[in-house]
Amino acid sequence: MSDSTEALVRAASRDKQALEALLVRHLPQLQGWLRLRMGAVLRSRETPEDLVQSVAREALGELSTFEWRGEAAFKHWLYTRAQHKLQDRVKYFGAQKRDPTKEITAPQDSQALLACYGNLCTPSRELAAHEALTRIEAAFDDLPEDYKEAITLYRLCGLDYPEIAARMQRSEGAVRNLVYRGLSRLALRLGGANADGSKSQG
Repeated sequence: MSDSTEALVRAASRDKQALEALLVRHLPQLQGWLRLRMGAVLRSRETPEDLVQSVAREALGELSTFEWRGEAAFKHWLYTRAQHKLQDRVKYFGAQKRDPTKEITAPQDSQALLACYGNLCTPSRELAAHEALTRIEAAFDDLPEDYKEAITLYRLCGLDYPEIAARMQRSEGAVRNLVYRGLSRLALRLGGANADGSKSQG
């Protein structure tokens, strides 16, 4: 747990600057999480930067009601709001006819996103940053939904296995298995390190 983050949360209800500092601290990781969970279709229609700003604005309005229970709980609170935002956007675009002229290529800081994705896997160093991002996202998109949920909650949101098990309504052992298998599948696709730190073969 970060004492400085806790201090910011406690100050947030009465200090606007503390509110902003708390959110700014988590924005890079939140952007990486959002981009992964967006999926290929939504990535082609909206930028993760816009989604992050929308989530941040809503969080600013609600943060004074948050009760501090540790940094992982704060991340869970923040990322739950981000998940709701994603669901709303998916419904919005799903109600519209797909128009290729409205698809976008999102500007991105490839190195910053790779640093965030480094919590999930380590692709070959020979890959250029943009190619590495594309491959990681494509590999992640192919994972079953429960694998995606488990590994992002564990590696990006920072929840522990019992917390994830409660959220997913699974046993702790099942969650450990989902995380391990999900990370191993990513490693196999990308030629990086396995969930146990060993190198993939082939």
